Amino acid sequence: MCTGKLMVIGIGPGAPDEMTLRARSALESADVIVGYKTYLALLTPWLTGKKVVGSGMMQELQRCAEALKRARKGERVALISSGDAGVYGMAGPVYELLLESGWRPDGGLTVEVIPGVTALLSCASRIGAPLTHDFCAISLSDLLTPWTVIEKRLHAAASADFVTALYNPKSRKRTEQIVQAQAIFLHHRTPDTPVAIVTAAGRERESTTLADLATMLTHPIGMQTTLLIGNSTTFVQSGVMVTPRGYSDKYDLGKAMERT
Repeated sequence: MCTGKLMVIGIGPGAPDEMTLRARSALESADVIVGYKTYLALLTPWLTGKKVVGSGMMQELQRCAEALKRARKGERVALISSGDAGVYGMAGPVYELLLESGWRPDGGLTVEVIPGVTALLSCASRIGAPLTHDFCAISLSDLLTPWTVIEKRLHAAASADFVTALYNPKSRKRTEQIVQAQAIFLHHRTPDTPVAIVTAAGRERESTTLADLATMLTHPIGMQTTLLIGNSTTFVQSGVMVTPRGYSDKYDLGKAMERT
């Protein structure tokens, strides 16, 4: 009977105070920590006395396979993922490999997914309350998803008036996807639609900019950037971005303030 355990941990956006207590406890209990080198650098306080296995970008499957191999040998393994492990993270490929190998939950190897604060949520908290109504997230990376599919999703989100988070908007090689995404949203939304541009949330180089659809591409955008595009009711006031839920349509906000 296998006594090992694989913990797939969402470590949050990067700042230690945005990591959940459950994630910290799991890291402390691990024998081995496996992850992308850039993310391991954010976990220095938890690496002491642990076996550490780091690898580079685009080696996700190798990391999953290594973590599974060690867990099957009886070790407690922490496989780390930035943000939340289930949102563009490592939980998906882990379960794909497990199920491909015939794994069953009652087969001895214990697997636990430990949630974390996503980039979407962390970025939103820095600029107000842009996600108070319906929203969606779309990655602009076409390394694993055909651009034709991404394009359909962009049109659907834009036309349905979702507040939309754009992940992986631009890299050194992928520069046109964000241009096309802007054009799609301008087809469905007004040029003055608010857009928040948040880079490296929770890390040393964090930056936040409030712009709009017409001007968003005049600001620096990279792989560590998340964009939040507002819907038709989203507004910016006093430096914060807000998407109303609809309370002002149903209630008298002035009277509500009088009661406080």
